[in-house]
Amino acid sequence: MHIKKAIYPVAGLGTRFLPATKAQPKEMLPVVDKPLIQYAVEEAYAAGIREMIFVTGRHKRPIEDHFDMSFELEAMLEAAHKQELLDVVRSVKPSDMECIYVRQAQALGLGHAVMCAQRLIGEEPFAVLLADDLMVGEPPIMKQMVEQFAEWRASILAVQEVPPEQTKRYGIVAGTPVNDRLMDINRIVEKPAPDVAPSRLGVAGRYILTPGVFHEIANQPRGVGGEIQLTDGIAGLLRREKVFAYRYEGRRFDCGSKEGFLEANVELALTHPELGADFRAYLQALQI
Repeated sequence: MHIKKAIYPVAGLGTRFLPATKAQPKEMLPVVDKPLIQYAVEEAYAAGIREMIFVTGRHKRPIEDHFDMSFELEAMLEAAHKQELLDVVRSVKPSDMECIYVRQAQALGLGHAVMCAQRLIGEEPFAVLLADDLMVGEPPIMKQMVEQFAEWRASILAVQEVPPEQTKRYGIVAGTPVNDRLMDINRIVEKPAPDVAPSRLGVAGRYILTPGVFHEIANQPRGVGGEIQLTDGIAGLLRREKVFAYRYEGRRFDCGSKEGFLEANVELALTHPELGADFRAYLQALQI
């Protein structure tokens, strides 16, 4: 069964980046030359996913505009014979990709955001990508996960080892190893304190989930922070289905934090085909 649809929960206010996010969504903050949300969409597209579902809130119109056609800009570039730039603009939304927008009226948590897309998903397995987590890998992280899903036909969560003091920032999983990269999960806890965390494996912002998770989310009480937590829904799913944790091959930048956002800009600039060499020379000249 192929994964055709991806959910992007993008209704958050991005308060950690104020004042930059006062008038623009945090998902539109650029890392080098592309907004965060575009990296996540390109990752899903590379995995064969063609239907992108954005769960938005107020002030998120720039995301819709970004993936829409810009007649005036394209006409201007075409008239100026700037074919290279025209190709860049058109590549933002390939012709075989569909973008759908659904409104999350209240910010009631990640689980609630996923529930907002239930009618669009139906009875299919689907992906969830959090744009705050910029994931870099070869092959792309979601493609790795889609390949795992094709083999195991069960929900799969991307995980990474986190420092003990950071367990309270993640959903933490524990279970039985299947191989060096895959674990059969028997327990998942949302943001546990280090002394009660079942492991140090934290869930990163990539998921492939079966539709059974919707029933579990809908029947969970409010969790940590009074929100409807996706982690609690997955914990319920564990009682009825297999759920695997996958140690992905690649790098995650936590662009929900200023430090992670700056790290992503520096490291992706260094590997940029046009900017990399000059930027590296600049950094070396600083002699930091």
